[in-house]
Amino acid sequence: MAEPAELKGTTSARARRWLRRTAALLTAAPLLAGVLQIPAAPGAHAQPAPTQAKASGSRTVDVSVDSLTPTIPSKGDTLTVRGTVTNRGDSTINTSYVGLRVGQPMNGRNDIDTVAKRKGYSPTLDGTEVAEKYEQKIGKLPVGISRDFTLSIPVKELHLGANGVYQIGVSLTGQTKSRPWPQVMGIQRTFLPWQQTAAPKKSKLTYLWPLISTTHLTARTGADEQQTPIFQNDDLAAELAPGGRLQQMVALGKNLPVTWVIDPDLLATVEAMTKRYEVQGQTDEDTTEGRGQAVAMQWLNDLEQAVQGHQVVALPFADPDLASLAHRGKNVTGALSHLQSATALASTTVDTILHVKPRTDFAWPVNGAIDSSIVDVATSAGAHNIIARSDSLRETGDLQYTPTAARQIGGGNTAVVADARLSTAFTGDMTRAENATLAIQRFLAQSQMLTLQAPDKQRSVVVAPQRMPTATQAQAMAAALGALSGRWTQPASLGEAAKAQPDPRATQRVPAARSYPAALRRQELPTDGFRKIQQTQSTLDKFEVILTAKGRVVTPFGTAIMREMSTSWRTDPRGSAGFRDSVQAYLQGLTEKVRLVKKTDVTLSGRSATIPVTVQNNLLQPVELRLVLRSQQGNRLAVSDPQVVTVQGGHTQSVKFGTTANANGRAWVTAQLYTVDDQAYGPEMSFKVNVTEITSTVILVIAGGVLLLVLAGIRIYLQRKRSAARSGEDGAGNSEKQDGEAAEGERAHALVPGQPSDPAPDTGSQSADPSGSGEKVER
Repeated sequence: MAEPAELKGTTSARARRWLRRTAALLTAAPLLAGVLQIPAAPGAHAQPAPTQAKASGSRTVDVSVDSLTPTIPSKGDTLTVRGTVTNRGDSTINTSYVGLRVGQPMNGRNDIDTVAKRKGYSPTLDGTEVAEKYEQKIGKLPVGISRDFTLSIPVKELHLGANGVYQIGVSLTGQTKSRPWPQVMGIQRTFLPWQQTAAPKKSKLTYLWPLISTTHLTARTGADEQQTPIFQNDDLAAELAPGGRLQQMVALGKNLPVTWVIDPDLLATVEAMTKRYEVQGQTDEDTTEGRGQAVAMQWLNDLEQAVQGHQVVALPFADPDLASLAHRGKNVTGALSHLQSATALASTTVDTILHVKPRTDFAWPVNGAIDSSIVDVATSAGAHNIIARSDSLRETGDLQYTPTAARQIGGGNTAVVADARLSTAFTGDMTRAENATLAIQRFLAQSQMLTLQAPDKQRSVVVAPQRMPTATQAQAMAAALGALSGRWTQPASLGEAAKAQPDPRATQRVPAARSYPAALRRQELPTDGFRKIQQTQSTLDKFEVILTAKGRVVTPFGTAIMREMSTSWRTDPRGSAGFRDSVQAYLQGLTEKVRLVKKTDVTLSGRSATIPVTVQNNLLQPVELRLVLRSQQGNRLAVSDPQVVTVQGGHTQSVKFGTTANANGRAWVTAQLYTVDDQAYGPEMSFKVNVTEITSTVILVIAGGVLLLVLAGIRIYLQRKRSAARSGEDGAGNSEKQDGEAAEGERAHALVPGQPSDPAPDTGSQSADPSGSGEKVER
């Protein structure tokens, strides 16, 4: 806004202030027409402002309020405001100074929202400056240059009146060469709660302090006896280390009146880090040793001490996404059973690690957004208290104040409705001191105004912040809670908030499913994801049956399946799909380590024989299965009954099956492994059996032929010998010897049957075949 230049020679502070106020009144109309931004009607879309190279008017200078102390001042305090001014315009600003302006108290919570959104300077809304002596001279401020400032003003000089929330503004006033008169060239507003007398009825404030993280553990474990866990990365160690997000949450929360809301999976993961663990690399075989043991042990020790005396609420293990289950998973067989298992595991995990008994009857849908289907799913696992948020369960009546959080929503269930303004106060970038300071002051202002809405009516208020606050967000949250110090609130646990007497006029009707925010619905786990989870569970169920040490497989894969449904995957759909695929692939690879060894074709000679089939077990534990052999040509080849086989870890076992051949030819045989509950395990293996059966008739024919050949040979031999004997009769001295040989030759000749001229065969003991069948009988 343009203000008249100061009159030369005027040195009186009163005169200068008179000139400023007069100029403000004279130029109020054009300012309101061009600079003041009127909030758009609900649902309207503001048109984008024309692109400008440089800021101008009352937005020429960026005023940053980096700290304000005390955040809730008392009458005898001195208010100190520190910050920075930066020239964003296109010309140097001269004779500039920073001053503090005090506006009127706010009339309601909506006024606070309106002021927080307003940008340009308004003389009628931004109040007047405090005394000149509390200004800080800046002087010349060139383009792009920043200057720090500090304003220290006694609170009594602010002339605050009744209890309430006051708007204060830090402004830079200066002039440029082209506009040589004093004018407000930048302003930043914030809020100053003022409470000099005790509130008649302090609001009961429940602040949830969440300890939740993303998934870090894989389904894989080492092959050693301890089953060394394998992590996706070692990022969790940084969160647990001093200054890390989770370390800050514990260090800050231990001194605050909060209710701890914990994902048991985080505790289990950190507990696994306290021992030896591995971190996976580029491949499954490539791992490195984790180095977070010390920070993990320290964090668990600090947390165990921090939660003492506080209420602890345990979410279902791995913080399953209730909305995804309700909208996309409940129609997939077995999906809801994982929620029940996760709820049952939650209490045991927290009790074992922290040695406290947690509450497990609270469900917390993402962002507190609920509908009837989400409530049905949450309560199906035993949660009777649903943490909702007021921007989901909106007030539809004529209430002029924020009602108590608890609402009866039917079926014996309670919706604990967190205040949306307070719950989202610290969701922005709190790494900038300015953002943190403004967020703290706005949170305090909203909480005070909530109490002032109905000062004689005590209400219970719940704050459910974002699930995973950053370290700087946690620091801002802690600063705001610490500043309250019971001025107009008193702490209460979540259990107390759930039991509070509901306001009879507060909304109790749960929205329909169509009311669920579209932006949140787009982040949900897809139905196909639940089908893949079902596939993994089915594979695990079948695999479990054959194992003798089931816990080595069932425990890591069971928790991995729960992690596949985690709410933390909402912002990482690609990581979610990759995790599901990796779990299924690793499990499938384990199941394939138990298999039938491929068999070549078999040839059987005879009516009966045995066929060996080999089972290989490359797991580290024994397995027990049933092996079945089936002949596809049962009329040709029959096989024996199925057999139960136990194979030790890292071994193979051959199983022999008896067979009976009924006919010659080729027969196909299939081998199939089954679990003991008669489910097929692994692929079927087929091989060919060639049957070459030899009957008794064929054997007799062959034996007879062989005998005839032997007898024929003997006859030929004797004939030749007899001929040789006759040729030697001419020797007189050998006649007697020759007669004896001839007689003996004739006796031998008699052994060959079928010769009519020969004597009858000898029936003595020399006969090899007394039956005359030609088959030699062996005894």
